Order: sequence, then structure tokens, then C-alpha cells
Amino acid sequence: MLDMMLRGNAVWFGVPAIFGTAVFVIRLVLMLVGGAGISDADVDATHTPDATHPDSTSAFKALSFQSIIAFAMGFGWAGLAGLHGFKWGMGASILLGLGGGLVMVWLLASLLRGMYELNSSGNIAPESAIGVEGRVYATIPERGGGSGQVKVIVNERQRIYNAVSQGPACPTTTRVRVVGLLDDRTLTVEPVGPMG
Repeated sequence: MLDMMLRGNAVWFGVPAIFGTAVFVIRLVLMLVGGAGISDADVDATHTPDATHPDSTSAFKALSFQSIIAFAMGFGWAGLAGLHGFKWGMGASILLGLGGGLVMVWLLASLLRGMYELNSSGNIAPESAIGVEGRVYATIPERGGGSGQVKVIVNERQRIYNAVSQGPACPTTTRVRVVGLLDDRTLTVEPVGPMG
């Protein structure tokens, strides 16, 4: 088998097929064993309730490395299929290899995009909470006295944010409305209705 992949013109397809497949299998094993080889764009293990979207530059870096591997694997195996399987000439096999490589890159991009969307779909920007009513989760001192926490539902998801009061102190379970956002991503709230 290895002789068929590395003999004559087949070497132009065999080397990329072996290299691409070997790197792919190594990365897959490392991901399954201990998480090594997983880029920040693939998984955000440090998700916090008010996390922002991952940096897009890391996604492009991961895509560029992985797309080279995917293209090499697709080009190599498709080219070998054309050369040995269909008994085509070198020109037709190269075209088939290019098509196979492009399909592999497209599949990889689709998978990474899907993983990125799953990863970022749980992230809700604190700005989205402005105007929403919620309940105090940890007592919020009066204006200027420090911060507490508020529990709100944004986009059908419950989130807990740090919050400060615009007026009086708000004890736990007080209904509040989010009226603003500070630079440090802390919400500004005010009580809704009489407190008691």
C-alpha cells in the first residue's frame, strides 16, 4: 500500500495524504486524551456569564493551520483515487485532488463555524440587560457604597451580573430595573415599586 502511494507520480498525492492524515489523527488523539491541541477558537472553557465573543484573529489562525492540513489530506486521497482507483492520467487526478482538497477545507470551515456559533451563542453582552427587570441576588448597598449582584433574564437566559444602586440600598430579592452600564461592565439598577 505504501509502495503504491510513493511510487512514480503517486508521490505527489501520497506525501500530502500521509502528512495530512497523520497530523489530523495526532490532533484528534490529543483532543480526546487531554485537550491538548484544542485552540481557543474551538472551545472557550473559561465561559463566564458576561463573557464576550472569542477573538476572531485566533479563529483565523486555527482555520489557516487546520485548513492546510485538511487541504493536504483531501488533495492527497482524492488524487490517489483518481490516479489508482479510476486509472486517470496525472492532469485529471490533479484536478480531482484540488476538488477534494477544496471540499475538505469547506467542510472544516463549516464545522469550525458551527462550533464557534455554539460557543458564542451563550454569551450575552451586559448591554442587553438595560431596561430589563430582575431581582437582587446579593444585597446592593446604597449609591456609592459598593456593589452587589442582580439576577436578570435576557434572551430567555438567566444571568447574574455585578450591580450598583442609583439610589437606596436594595436587599436580596428586591425587584429592580437595569438603567445603565458602567465601564467595568457593572449594571446600574433602581428599585421597581415601593421597597418593603
